[in-house]
Amino acid sequence: MGLTWRERAFTALLGAAAVSGLTTLILFLVEATNVLLPADTKFGIVLDAGSSHTSLFVYQWLANKENDTGVVSQALACRAKGPGISSYASDPAQAGESLQGCLEEALALIPKAKHQQTPMFLGATGGMRLLSRKNSSQAEDVFAAVSQALSRSPVAFWGAELLAGQDEGALGWVTINYVLGLLVQYSFSGEWIQPLEGTLVGALDMGGASTQITFVPGGPILDTTTQATFRLYGTEHSVYTHSYLCFGHDQMLNRLLAGLVQSSPSLLVRHPCYHSGYRGTLALAPLYGSPCVQATAPRDLGQNLTVEGTGNPGACVAAIRGLFNFSSCDGRGDCAFDRVYQPPVRGQFYVEASSPGQDGQLRDYCASGLYILTLLLEGYGFSQETWGGIEFRKQAGGTDIGWTLGYMLNLTGLIPAEAPAQWRAQSYGVWVAGVVFLVLTLTAILGATVVQLWLRD
Repeated sequence: MGLTWRERAFTALLGAAAVSGLTTLILFLVEATNVLLPADTKFGIVLDAGSSHTSLFVYQWLANKENDTGVVSQALACRAKGPGISSYASDPAQAGESLQGCLEEALALIPKAKHQQTPMFLGATGGMRLLSRKNSSQAEDVFAAVSQALSRSPVAFWGAELLAGQDEGALGWVTINYVLGLLVQYSFSGEWIQPLEGTLVGALDMGGASTQITFVPGGPILDTTTQATFRLYGTEHSVYTHSYLCFGHDQMLNRLLAGLVQSSPSLLVRHPCYHSGYRGTLALAPLYGSPCVQATAPRDLGQNLTVEGTGNPGACVAAIRGLFNFSSCDGRGDCAFDRVYQPPVRGQFYVEASSPGQDGQLRDYCASGLYILTLLLEGYGFSQETWGGIEFRKQAGGTDIGWTLGYMLNLTGLIPAEAPAQWRAQSYGVWVAGVVFLVLTLTAILGATVVQLWLRD
């Protein structure tokens, strides 16, 4: 006896469901391809504790990196309230409290899920170097208070340390060359590539307590103590760098005034760098509180000093030149001043200089300008031919120029890279076909079920 039409329909629907289901399975499995998901974003916090103020920076980069170095961008820049942490020597707890406002901004920016894996580091520069030289126990107390305050945050605190002057200069060199796209750059083909050789620029940094010079010389570096080496994006870089403590902007002004006080027969000092008509009074004791001031202090530091401006550029330059020891180089071509070895400058340079204040510092504009000219021309050895290659910048490419970004770039080499996660996915056409066959499969199964119920009836 043959099958009834209901039985034949049931058999056909089952066969259609099996074929359609198998086709759907093949489309979803065989035609699937591996798709790379976007790389995870890493964050890092660096605090620059300078002589006049502290700045906090948040940086971010993709976890997969390029040739073992992260492609880092600045996500936040925050200036902490109050002066530099070295100013809190008599009340160290306030040094830590002064950083809380900027730290809260950073924590609000970084996703909470990433707080524990975010490194944070504080590097102290010229101001704390001077405090360490003047009173090492006070410096230790300030570092302890800052470390205690920062370690309470949910991020991974890596410590608060005194940054060596040469490290400050060398890391600043890394920063400026990175933001100018001279270490790595994004090509039109969508890949990160190495720029042409010979395009690297030098870095000049004028801080409040110290000044740094860093560049790639035209020949070998004869004094290895002035050499710094980095490996970034698969390439090794060797630079000359030197830091001059006490030659920063603020300390220069103190030393200049102290020298004029010493040569004055009374507590009325005529300052050639101040404009004619200026007259001001200031306390003597703070002037001689810095280790940079070597002049003999008056017996009674409780007295006040009266300063009158004479507006004499020639005498101003002469007084500024007295801050340098140019004769110690004995005419050597590889010497800057104070018997410090330096190869001849070459190439283009970028200067990161701390700007003078507002009305309260207008009197210092003449001295500041003439000091920078003297330092660059007579100190570092720039000439009329190389002078045009100097640019003064606070930012480049929307990023602050300083040592912090260079530190973070170098740090990314110590953090293991993470390969992007993979996911199985189909193209749009294959996905649509799979959905269609899935619907057909469900329809055939539903139809077979209905027919089966009829057969039972």
